[in-house]
Amino acid sequence: MNQDVNRKLAVVVLAAGKGTRMNDPTKAKVMYPVLGKPMVYYVMKVAYRLGADDVVPVVGYMRDAVMEFLKSEFPNAVPAIQAEQLGTGHAVMQTESILTGFDGDVLVLSGDAPLLTTETLKRLLLHHRSARAVATVLTAMLDDPTGYGRVMRHADGAVEKIVEHKDATEQERRVREINSGIYVFDTKMLFESLRHITPHNVQKEYYLTDVFDFFWKHHLRVSALEAPHPDEIRGINTVEQLAEAEKILSRRTADVPTPI
Repeated sequence: MNQDVNRKLAVVVLAAGKGTRMNDPTKAKVMYPVLGKPMVYYVMKVAYRLGADDVVPVVGYMRDAVMEFLKSEFPNAVPAIQAEQLGTGHAVMQTESILTGFDGDVLVLSGDAPLLTTETLKRLLLHHRSARAVATVLTAMLDDPTGYGRVMRHADGAVEKIVEHKDATEQERRVREINSGIYVFDTKMLFESLRHITPHNVQKEYYLTDVFDFFWKHHLRVSALEAPHPDEIRGINTVEQLAEAEKILSRRTADVPTPI
């Protein structure tokens, strides 16, 4: 893989979900406000702060409202439409036509994770490129990792496998390092691997994590970087988690020194 720190960057923002547990079917999950702005606003902001060459939000549920907001705030973004929500892998598949000919790295972000910082993502990109990895996973250490996929590493730090909680052995469940769902991929290898995943699961969905099996099968390096603060990788699925995210963002704003 290329080690060039100046490689081109595309950012895909997954913003198609319904947010069933948010209790308002008239609103896409990413449009729930955090401190007065839809949570997707913060994710898009971070994408542009990274200097991305292309930012591709994937929209689906209540997409007209989401696209209207994105057009007003981020007119340069080119949305991809996921008409049916068939999983995260399927969502990323919808971006291929927009990124045709793009040569560089693709950073995949979740539109419902507004606490990610530019600093952490810059470190992730640098780590990905210096590790010469085909893919790099952002991870976090949690005191209680119940419910999350666990990241298993080789002795050299490369990722050996990602095991979902329900499939994990007792020993694997003791691992506290979890998969955040934030990834960097080599573009060419990402779309090549997506052609090989299938919806062989109960939900009949295409999971983005299935691409890792393709990489491992072909002996390609998958790396990982731990986020410095577990709060950053929090996805928002409930009204309670939304309130918690507001508190964290408020604290961050309060901690920024006022210019003299």
